[in-house]
Amino acid sequence: MRYVSPSICGVKVSVISLGTWYLPRSSEKDEYGIYKVDVDETKKLIRYAYDAGVNFIDTANRYHGAVSPVPLTHVGYAEKLIGKIISELNLERESLVVATKVAGEMASWPNGSGLSRKHILWQIKESLKRLQMEYIDVYYAHRFDPEVPKRETISTFNDLVRYGYIRYIGMSNIPAHELIEYQMIADRYGYEPISFLQYRYNWLDRDIEKDIIPIAKRFGMALAVYSPLAQGLLTGKYIDISKKQWVIPPMSRGEISEGVRKMFTNENLNKLIPFIEFAKSKGATATQLAIAWILHRSEQIEVPIIPIVSVSNVNQLEEILHSLDIKLSSDDMKYLDEILKVGEVGQ
Repeated sequence: MRYVSPSICGVKVSVISLGTWYLPRSSEKDEYGIYKVDVDETKKLIRYAYDAGVNFIDTANRYHGAVSPVPLTHVGYAEKLIGKIISELNLERESLVVATKVAGEMASWPNGSGLSRKHILWQIKESLKRLQMEYIDVYYAHRFDPEVPKRETISTFNDLVRYGYIRYIGMSNIPAHELIEYQMIADRYGYEPISFLQYRYNWLDRDIEKDIIPIAKRFGMALAVYSPLAQGLLTGKYIDISKKQWVIPPMSRGEISEGVRKMFTNENLNKLIPFIEFAKSKGATATQLAIAWILHRSEQIEVPIIPIVSVSNVNQLEEILHSLDIKLSSDDMKYLDEILKVGEVGQ
């Protein structure tokens, strides 16, 4: 395993982060008709990740692990499960870098969501209870809240560092111009800086290269990126190569997420077929190529970019970790850019 740090702070995180938005899913459903998480498989997954050197675990107060979108009856389950498993496995807390998030709806009352001081101070304590921890390493604002003054939000996060509840401040899915304002307020008042960012990023979806990545580079932030496999599209499992058409495997994320199925377009099909074929030519799987591309892109632009991976079993995580061994030349990276553009033209 390799480790990287934001240049603005000294904490070291593994170049692969284990995500909990999607956890191993059981075939059983609960009393609400929602699939349960396979607890035993999740436990094996965390043990394997830990032994392989993955020290960066990502979750959120709203995550469940087996349903999307998450109803209020099921929010917080991923945090509870992760905390329980870490305790049961007797993993050394100081060897882990645990991240979670705040802002999403956790209750139906007026202050049940958002980035107000009231909501943040409520939810930090709730997350700590669910995780069975005394502090959280990286605490993200999960989304932008236009109804709350930025100074209120960033000063509250600063207080959380001072109180010892969190170690580092993060921002996720915040529009670029708003993100800069948060950082400038922190600079102006001597608050703790924003050290981590979390946005969607993968070979197919590169919008953050326009503005978020330059901000990260300017301020020395690290980027933890979700959907590095485009919610499974870049694994190739949704494509029948011989028939050149989309398929939905049983028990896959495509079954539970309409957002995944919306990506089953002709344009994406035209891009993914040559991507999968190129992976085979490199002696790799499409999954491994997708992760290797992010790691090499990180080196190209000199910004720490950590893919957050959510997997169904240990075998999938093992496959992903072999991405660290894949070497991509500058010509390989150029070719991947070219087939992305050709796919767009083909549409």
